[in-house]
Amino acid sequence: MRRAARLARAVKRFRALDRERRSLLLEAYAYLAWARILKALPFRWTVPSLGSSMVETPHEGDPSNEERLRRIASAVHLASRHSWWECACLVRAVAAMKMLERRGIESTLYLGTARDADGAMIAHAWLRSGSRVLTGAEEMAGFAVVGVFGKRIETGEKRRDAAYG
Repeated sequence: MRRAARLARAVKRFRALDRERRSLLLEAYAYLAWARILKALPFRWTVPSLGSSMVETPHEGDPSNEERLRRIASAVHLASRHSWWECACLVRAVAAMKMLERRGIESTLYLGTARDADGAMIAHAWLRSGSRVLTGAEEMAGFAVVGVFGKRIETGEKRRDAAYG
């Protein structure tokens, strides 16, 4: 009974959202699923979809994209909390990167490593667009960057259509 009531509340909250937010959440959910499948594949197969290796995008972003970046980061975070599959840092970063790419916004995915309290190697991924870190910002301190993938968008490909949110 509790599970059904919780699901009913979630559906009610989702339906109460405005159309744009619902659309962003559904898109984030789809890209999270896609990124999770991608994570299961050998890394050498996924690398080409991440962008140019060891290339960073500019740290100065377009100020007109700031609200769009905030909404995308929020949608990815919320959708990842409600997915039934594991949505660790790399999955969230790749999903957000694909959402930005769809809108013609450049981003850089960072892969980092560190040691935990027991001395074991741990990894983390985060995504930056302009000066804003969209995913993984909370944990990125203390990680040494070992990989960078810049997703550059050619000027002719940049889409400014508000329909892409």
